Amino acid sequence: MSLETRIDDDWKAAMKAGERARKDALSLLRAAIKQKRVDEKVVIDDAAVIAVIEKMLKQRKDSITQYEAAKRQDLADVEKFESSVLATYMPQGLSAAEVEAIVTAAVAESGAKAPSDMGKVIALVKPKVAGRADMGEVSKLVKAKLAGA
Repeated sequence: MSLETRIDDDWKAAMKAGERARKDALSLLRAAIKQKRVDEKVVIDDAAVIAVIEKMLKQRKDSITQYEAAKRQDLADVEKFESSVLATYMPQGLSAAEVEAIVTAAVAESGAKAPSDMGKVIALVKPKVAGRADMGEVSKLVKAKLAGA
């Protein structure tokens, strides 16, 4: 079963069960997937769905920070709930040791020697960790490895 089919089935189940908040979160996700399909005129696979979910999770994280800074905990709680719903569709995360091993291998494979080679390393790492690790943290790790190289 594809990830998109699973999301649709969960949306239908939430609607039948009367879980309005969950249904609304899944409706937003379904709309974002449909928008990507229309904009790019492509068939959406699981990798594309994961990319959409990653983007939405990042948006929710930013919103939570802003809402909490503005003392709007009610809105932050809605965003947190939506994040928890979206996170259930993400693949199992990588441990810090696994990410470090992938980065170390990519540095060796690319022959990167300086921070200016960061793009080469990220290009090798990103497909291996997409949806399974925070790219901000991966970027920091790559930068640290190249600074010490």
